[in-house]
Amino acid sequence: MLVFAHSQHPWSSISPTIHLLGTCKTSDDVNKIHARLITTGFIKNPNLTTRIVLAFASSSRRPFLAEFARCVFFHEHHVSSSGEVKDPFLWNAVIKSHSHGVDPIKALSLFCLMLENGVPVDRFSLSLVLKACSRLGFVKEGMQIHGFLIKNGTWSDLFLQNCLIGLYIKCGCLGFARQVFDRMPQRDSVSYNSMIDGYVKCGLVESAGELFDLMPREKRNLISWNSMIGGYAQTADGVNVASKLFDEMPEKDLISWNSMIGGYVKHGRIEDAKGLFDVMPRRDVVTWAIMIDGYGKLGLVHQAKTLFDQMPHRDVVAYNSMMSGYVQNRYHMEALEVFNDMEKESHLSPDETTLVVALSAVAQLGRLSKAIDMHLYIVEKQFLLSGKLGVALIDMYSKCGSIQHAMRVFEGIESKSIDHWNAMIGGLAVHGLGESAFDMLLQIERSSIKPDHITFVGVLNACSHSGLVKEGLLCFELMRRKHKIEPRLQHYGCMVDILARSGSIELAKNLIEEMPIEPNDVIWRTFLTACSHHKEFETGELVAKHLILQAGYNPSSYVLLSNMYASNGMWKDVRRVRTMMKEKKIEKTPGCSWIELDGRVHEFLCR
Repeated sequence: MLVFAHSQHPWSSISPTIHLLGTCKTSDDVNKIHARLITTGFIKNPNLTTRIVLAFASSSRRPFLAEFARCVFFHEHHVSSSGEVKDPFLWNAVIKSHSHGVDPIKALSLFCLMLENGVPVDRFSLSLVLKACSRLGFVKEGMQIHGFLIKNGTWSDLFLQNCLIGLYIKCGCLGFARQVFDRMPQRDSVSYNSMIDGYVKCGLVESAGELFDLMPREKRNLISWNSMIGGYAQTADGVNVASKLFDEMPEKDLISWNSMIGGYVKHGRIEDAKGLFDVMPRRDVVTWAIMIDGYGKLGLVHQAKTLFDQMPHRDVVAYNSMMSGYVQNRYHMEALEVFNDMEKESHLSPDETTLVVALSAVAQLGRLSKAIDMHLYIVEKQFLLSGKLGVALIDMYSKCGSIQHAMRVFEGIESKSIDHWNAMIGGLAVHGLGESAFDMLLQIERSSIKPDHITFVGVLNACSHSGLVKEGLLCFELMRRKHKIEPRLQHYGCMVDILARSGSIELAKNLIEEMPIEPNDVIWRTFLTACSHHKEFETGELVAKHLILQAGYNPSSYVLLSNMYASNGMWKDVRRVRTMMKEKKIEKTPGCSWIELDGRVHEFLCR
């Protein structure tokens, strides 16, 4: 942009200058105008500089303009040469640009500078600095401002008291917030709503309910009712209370309807949700997405698709809900078809969640060619792999049989989180590469990344598949002693498998007996499989009978016991076990495998 000094752009007129600044596209454009203002002396006009600060200090879309406005403020306004009392008005505008902007900590620095320069602070200045503390989670600094309010006599201001309640709630200090609330001589709707919302978000719905009951009826508004409905709807016991409040509401908005429908859906009461859905006066895309998600989670994907097809307007969230419903119910091809339909919508672009769901569908199908296509799409659209998308991509390649592709993706991610490491370790485990998985754990130990319980499940699982007993024991001890992670059922299950597979049946049995948590049927079946493999007949028979009593309808226990009897030539007992299965109508789950050949997936079943 060229800046002309001709008569059509007079440098002694404020409005044209402000307009010209507003058309700037780059910082260079601003610098040219700034230089012209300096050379003409117009920058010394206080009316102009005031207008610049007010117009552009909070320009979030064009940060170079905001920076220019702040620069003008500091050079022309923040220090008084004549000694007059400074008006806090412009200071507040600049503080607000930080407290509501990307760098709220600068609002605190400016506030301190304001006090040092003897500028009188008003209620707006104080509210802005409390907002900054709230966004940063600076409870100590907030307390200092609280003390300042008491000291300078502005404590009794209702607006500032509400700001304090908001600060303490945002910082998780409900007790302090309640103390402020209880000491207030007067309270308005904001005071009550802030406390009620704080209680609800901390899971203290009963406390919120008590306060709601104490709240004067004339102070209750939509925010109050919606907070209570949303809080009660989160628990199975509270849904009926939420429904009662919903019926009592003097007026309802979309949030009220969606909160109530969401509560019903969350607790599996889809018919109640559908009843409200059918009678609500207006629906938005959130309403439709909640219902689609609810049907999907209950396995009613056809009803979900019917609703999806009826939507007047679909957004990304609706598509994601439909795809997730299909994937959860193993309709993986259908999920990808919905993804392809979304691609045809010119006004919609898939987000990270869309792609994670699509990658999950491809992973379950095991189609490597489709996996490569999805990867190319992600690269073409320039999505970052530093988050959950990278994790899903590694997992997809591992499940599609290409650990090499998974490793290339992993190595190409610069900022790896523990989730990326866990996905890669899990992939190596599935492919039987136990030593590589254990090496990855050692790499994590040498880095600054902290492993979690999923990391150790992956490594132990890899050691189990590869017969690495010594490494498995070392991993288990590392988890407990160095990282202080209490073993869960999955960790014990892996350890039982490691010991039992290696033939250490007695050690595995001792570990099961010494577990601080009750072993589940998966651990017992793991142990039983090892007993069968290592010909530990007596121990295996006792375990199998225990499993049949505990989980009588799982076919694997019967099959393992039958096979054990068969291997010992005990045909009478074999017939007895199989007769039991027939009487209880228990059928052996068929084995299943599939292979992709020439772009087609072939599935094989073995009964």
